[in-house]
Amino acid sequence: QVQLLESGGGSVQSGGSLRLSCAASGSIFSINAMGWYRQAPGKERELVAAITSGSNTNYADSVKGRFTISRDNAKNTVSLQMNSLKPEDTAVYYCNADIKQHIFVRYYTTIWGQGTQVTVSS
Repeated sequence: QVQLLESGGGSVQSGGSLRLSCAASGSIFSINAMGWYRQAPGKERELVAAITSGSNTNYADSVKGRFTISRDNAKNTVSLQMNSLKPEDTAVYYCNADIKQHIFVRYYTTIWGQGTQVTVSS
């Protein structure tokens, strides 16, 4: 059983910073892309940032220049440094990863974390 465990959420004032971390555990052969999504009340879940195993990154336009995604392939972790936070960044943030558990598995399976709340007050 593979699990993603997120940490680092919380409450912060506008302009502040938070760092989210996510660790994959369990039987893992390899991890392809990892990413962060968020879902605000009444809205659909949206991509915030993603990073490939080769460290190519992709960001939502709304967070470019403020958020930085990084990963440690040796530790199976992904982090999201969030600076200059705005009230509109308030949401539940979810980590996800495309994982193969065994060498003979053909396709990657997308695994989701349980989510961590980020609240930014004005």
